[in-house]
Amino acid sequence: MSTALPTATSLREIAETSNAWPFEEAKKIVARLKKSPKDEVIFETGYGPSGLPHIGTFGEVARTTMVRHAFRVLTDDKIKTRLIAFSDDMDGLRKVPDNIPNKELVAEHLGKPLTKVPDPFGTHASFGEHNNARLRAFLDAFGFEYEFLSSTTCYTSGRFDQALLTMLERFDEVMAIMLPSLREERAQSYSPFLPISPRTGVVLQVPILGRDVKRGMITYEDPDTGERMTTPVTGGRCKLQWKPDWAMRWVALGIDYEMAGKDLIDSVKLSGEICRALGGTPPEGFNYELFLDDKGQKISKSKGNGLTIDEWLRYASPESLSLFMYREPKSAKRLYFDVIPRAVDEYQQFLEGYGRQDTKQRLSNPVWHIHLGHPPAPEVPISFTMLLNLVSASNAENAETLWGFILRYWPEVKREANSKLDQMVQYAIHYFRDFVLPAKRFREPSPAERAALNDLRDALSQLQTDARAEQIQEVIYEVGRREPFLDLSGKIKTKDGKPGVSLDWFNMLYQVLLGQEKGPRFGSFVAIYGLKNTVDMIDGALARSA
Repeated sequence: MSTALPTATSLREIAETSNAWPFEEAKKIVARLKKSPKDEVIFETGYGPSGLPHIGTFGEVARTTMVRHAFRVLTDDKIKTRLIAFSDDMDGLRKVPDNIPNKELVAEHLGKPLTKVPDPFGTHASFGEHNNARLRAFLDAFGFEYEFLSSTTCYTSGRFDQALLTMLERFDEVMAIMLPSLREERAQSYSPFLPISPRTGVVLQVPILGRDVKRGMITYEDPDTGERMTTPVTGGRCKLQWKPDWAMRWVALGIDYEMAGKDLIDSVKLSGEICRALGGTPPEGFNYELFLDDKGQKISKSKGNGLTIDEWLRYASPESLSLFMYREPKSAKRLYFDVIPRAVDEYQQFLEGYGRQDTKQRLSNPVWHIHLGHPPAPEVPISFTMLLNLVSASNAENAETLWGFILRYWPEVKREANSKLDQMVQYAIHYFRDFVLPAKRFREPSPAERAALNDLRDALSQLQTDARAEQIQEVIYEVGRREPFLDLSGKIKTKDGKPGVSLDWFNMLYQVLLGQEKGPRFGSFVAIYGLKNTVDMIDGALARSA
């Protein structure tokens, strides 16, 4: 199959027919520009720095970057684009996160903007700035092209002033949109404007007693002293409730595209109505499904119940994380440690398949979107799952042991020239130590299983030391063609017409020999681990259960 690079025109034409979701999203923006042409398209992602950045935050940037790239392909890169990563760091801190040190220090500043709360980690001027730095450090390390904007900076610098004055001018229209969505008690005191107390620095949730549109001022009552206070809505003296704030931001920054979680569907609609009331056009976007923890609960920054960015990168590559974000964005997915091995292996499979695909197929391959049209050549000859099983079988505590198995089976591989594989070896050791080893549970074989293991041991002992994986796998099948491992359903078809072997046979091998429920193709494992090592492992299992 030809792998000649397509011209920009042919690539665009093929992309126009692609149903890959980034192209579907980008087509919305193309249609938007036909109605309202402009010289620059602005993408936005939002981040609430009330807790440490988590993978969901990264996912929004990664997915939006994929849509931005798809849009550039659909427009032959003739329209300038920008991606704004916006931090709502002027929000008042409502509660102390569970996963931070020095909770007492932070508790003293509840209600203040996050950029006015001391940093419990002691590394930055404020908690908001600390969390912003954590996010930016990862985005920078990943190579994202973005412009970081701080809500505090935008409010205090005057960048939002004109939009805030428009909000004050159209106060009644905004209230008419918001009030039906509020409970009766909340509606009685609601105001889109939240003054910042000059006395305490707290973001105040108070009714507005008076408005002076010409002067750009509002009047309210200090909840502690009862004093009537008048303050400008500009210059960072006020901020907005978050739904009006979102709408105001779309108008002030000219946002054309922003995605949001499924839990914000109603909020997107309300903010869209407010955006129109302010004279703007709501951005295009879609609602992605939420990530769930190991108990099926929504991941929360403040609870810290999901995976952190750093945790994923301890066990797997950034590319595997991008693949997890790319796949099925409108389906709820568990985001926990046990999804990592599959993500790593699927990324490698997509990368290996890319070179055999034509252009249309490539535009639907996740690695094309992950690498913005230029995926690297595959260079890892072994799956992550296989590495985990090698670590498990050998109890390897260092990379040299694993490399010994790899080089014995693939002598042409050079460690110094294969940094990706070397990284994956380290990932496998970390993952094994933290998750596989603590969960190892060897079960004793039944009498029938002991007999089968003895026969397998003898059959493997008869093979040449350089036997290939396919030959070993056939021996394993032959030994397993017995009760109680025969496939009685008739669903497993064999080329030679012999009885099929059920998965119970292979599951037993992993449960008895490796202390885990499942694993990869056992013949491939034996080929890499070594026939003698496997025979010794069977002997050890039989002795352990004698």
